[in-house]
Amino acid sequence: MNSSPFLSLRGVVKSFGNFTALDRIDLDIKEGEFFTIVGPSGSGKSTLIRLLVGMDDLTDGEIRLRDKRIDDTPANKRPTCMVFQSLALFPHMTVGQNIEFPLKLRKEAPDRRKARALELLDLLRLPQSYYDKRVSQCSGGEKQRVALARALAFDPEILFFDEPLSALDYRLRKTLEKELKDLHARTGKTFVYITHSLEEAMVMSDRIAIMKQGRIEQISVADEIYGAPVSRFVAEFMGEVNLFDVTVAADGAVSSDVLSSRSGVKLKPTGQGARGLLMVRPEYVGFADSADAFDFTLSGPLHGEYALGSRIQYEIETPTGMVTVEKLREDRRSVSEGETLTVGFNVENTHFIDEAP
Repeated sequence: MNSSPFLSLRGVVKSFGNFTALDRIDLDIKEGEFFTIVGPSGSGKSTLIRLLVGMDDLTDGEIRLRDKRIDDTPANKRPTCMVFQSLALFPHMTVGQNIEFPLKLRKEAPDRRKARALELLDLLRLPQSYYDKRVSQCSGGEKQRVALARALAFDPEILFFDEPLSALDYRLRKTLEKELKDLHARTGKTFVYITHSLEEAMVMSDRIAIMKQGRIEQISVADEIYGAPVSRFVAEFMGEVNLFDVTVAADGAVSSDVLSSRSGVKLKPTGQGARGLLMVRPEYVGFADSADAFDFTLSGPLHGEYALGSRIQYEIETPTGMVTVEKLREDRRSVSEGETLTVGFNVENTHFIDEAP
């Protein structure tokens, strides 16, 4: 059995003059994986996908597909296809003509082109009657499906997506997230997806890579990145978070300027003691009804209460910044702004980040 990764990058560098957009990227992607690359603007994610699809040249390093170098292979010779944010459909053509376009370039016979187009309409759950419909008459969601059908007409080994859902409204985006995940399962293709949306990444992906300033900060499954980030950057990027400066003794005892800890509460011993960040997500923080309700507690005045649909967020002022508590709407507390509140959390819901404040 071949143990080599399906798609691999080794030492990939991309520079524009004196600016290094990608700095020694190493990455392995498995065959059939839904792999998502997330990062803020300027992190290098779009540059990376342009290199993978062959739209730009490397400055250094190599890209291999099935252990064969493809970084010097022109984009039109690679077994890959890109779905752009703009979709890049031909508005003067029908849906069928758009889907058939790559097959026409390959000089496929008209009857085979049409048969494949109809097959792809079925796959993307569009009526076959759309074959003769003008793309300009399609809705945003329908255009997205047509773009996917056209990409699949190439029969690529890998589909690359550059923020294809970012221009759509929230409800349609949620629907298409689920459809993309379902499409991935039904086709068995390898999907490499770029987005700035954490929700998209967490809903659809097998694994997620977080990028920062041209480097990959962390690669893992969504739950691990959310619950056990390797750095402050990843912790804060992956949603609302509470971070406390702490010192952990060699035996795991925790000391903090803000937190009070129950006697005997300890983190996993570090062996030599360390300064770092104790992380807890807002959904694990609760209101303390008694002094020993939680392993860690803190008190402060209520700064604000915010309704977020099915959830309620409370912000508590502390000497080192705000602490966020998040509860379901049915667990809403009757509290007043400025009221001193005691909140807390348990050690099993925390994660220690070994990164000096």
